[in-house]
Amino acid sequence: MKEKLFIRPFVEPDATAVQNIIHRGLREINGKDYPAELIEEYCACFTLEKIKSQADTAHMYVAVSDEKIVGTGSIAPYWGSEKESILLTIYVLPEMIGQGIGSAIINALEQDEYFLRANRIEIPSSITAVKFYQKMGYEFKSGMIPDDEGIISMEKFRNVKLKSR
Repeated sequence: MKEKLFIRPFVEPDATAVQNIIHRGLREINGKDYPAELIEEYCACFTLEKIKSQADTAHMYVAVSDEKIVGTGSIAPYWGSEKESILLTIYVLPEMIGQGIGSAIINALEQDEYFLRANRIEIPSSITAVKFYQKMGYEFKSGMIPDDEGIISMEKFRNVKLKSR
């Protein structure tokens, strides 16, 4: 029987589990599309301090199943904008991919105030995740050409009335 999955806000004691999920996702999933050296550079960037720092500036969430953290994702203002937001570090334990966890994380992020106030939401996608984000309604920002870091920018537009300043 499938355990109930729930998404909750990140708390600092989650940092080690989140780091493990990100590192495993990079190595075991993204490693199929990127050189090992680049993957290790990314892993080196995702220190516990970086994860905690990201949680201070973004709204970070974790997916929990059977009392175990199985996924993570964040949303933040895009370069401080109130009209644009960005989804970051969306990862699921490799053995749990395909069970709806990634979709549940995106759905939770799309209920967050940073999403709801934005006209445009960007996501820096790995080559590996493009099809998943397309299924979630995101489109290519400027084609399917990866940038120098192998990232493909995707976006979703919303019709939102913002308060005038």
